[in-house]
Amino acid sequence: MKIIIINGPNLNLLGKREPSIYGNQTFEEYYQELKNKYSEVELQYFQSNIEGEIIDIIQKTGFDYDGIILNAAAYTHTSVGIGDVIKAIQTPVVEVHISNVYKREEVRHTSFIAPNAKGVIAGFGMKSYELALVSFLKN
Repeated sequence: MKIIIINGPNLNLLGKREPSIYGNQTFEEYYQELKNKYSEVELQYFQSNIEGEIIDIIQKTGFDYDGIILNAAAYTHTSVGIGDVIKAIQTPVVEVHISNVYKREEVRHTSFIAPNAKGVIAGFGMKSYELALVSFLKN
């Protein structure tokens, strides 16, 4: 099984950025834990602060992978383009958020991804990624 995790803007700062919301662990540390725990899964990782690069990687993997775990971060709430590319591909996408976006600013309550996603997981910290991964393994 081939799964890719795609992270959007500022998630490269995990471990440093707002630890009261996002915790102290870097994503690279967490990703290594996931790879070790789910060694049977061909797990890839991509992060970009650039919307077009996120669209490009979704297009590139959206026909060959078994699943995409997408934390588009702020682009979740602003990017029609990312929402559109998810409609255009065949690979199922699970939208993920570390924080519970519904406990945060109102602008974060709207998602351009959710209407086209397999599902949405939010508010479980880094564990949100593992929950998304398990959703692909259980189907």
